[in-house]
Amino acid sequence: MADPLIMDALMALGGVGATTAGAWGFLVEPRMVKERHVRLESARWPGHCRDLRIAVLGDFQVGAPWFKIKHLDKVVAKVNAMEPDLIVLLGDYVIEGVLFGRFVQPTEIARSLSKLKAPHGVYSVLGNHDWWHDGEEIWRELEAAGIHVLENESVPIDLPEGRIWIAGLADESTREPCMKTTFGPIPEDEPVIALAHDPVTFFNIPERAVVTFAGHTHGGQFRLPLVGTPYPVGGTPRRMTYGMIEEDGRHIYVTSGLGTSGVPARLNMPPEIAVITLAAA
Repeated sequence: MADPLIMDALMALGGVGATTAGAWGFLVEPRMVKERHVRLESARWPGHCRDLRIAVLGDFQVGAPWFKIKHLDKVVAKVNAMEPDLIVLLGDYVIEGVLFGRFVQPTEIARSLSKLKAPHGVYSVLGNHDWWHDGEEIWRELEAAGIHVLENESVPIDLPEGRIWIAGLADESTREPCMKTTFGPIPEDEPVIALAHDPVTFFNIPERAVVTFAGHTHGGQFRLPLVGTPYPVGGTPRRMTYGMIEEDGRHIYVTSGLGTSGVPARLNMPPEIAVITLAAA
């Protein structure tokens, strides 16, 4: 039988550990913004094209307890200092139902995001939280701020070496993604980068896409040792919760996002600015 003093000590240590983890998860980690740099060498990226650095931001949820406009301004300044070639935004700009959160008007959010700068532009899709609030309003505010909002639409970007395309899909749970409308206008021999809010959309995106960028999951907000993400968002498969994922030779990068949804806490899954460098294989 175990010594009662040892058992009491172990229980005390467990309590201290849980308290420390809780304090970190609620008070420290949600305030952090990590930079993550990933290089993707793809046979779908033309050999004559130079490397393309893309800043990927998602799930802002501005108004969550640790993510106010001042915090967003700092993120914008940090992204600009990284000098990406292209910036993509993956939706969920506003909050709906975040514990201890305060709603921030889309016009304030768009005003801050209008300061984002990249030589080849800033492109966006909308997420479920945006449509739960008022997707049309958020769309208008982002466009007025110089951010191109795409929903089942593709647009060309002329690089010095040739033309590429940005294809933005509608949100999976609140709208209806349409691959034919989105990818139909794109010539077969021109590379395309796909944007989606929900990683589930990836399964229907044509193989020709060099990479798909998605958010929605927040990386699960919590990542536990041995367990990983205990509660994937919606119908997202556990393997699609975070990071660069390869499925049958196709690639999707799922960002952990910047804000929080529901419980305003993160553990071992900090907010991030991801910079993905596309290069020829």
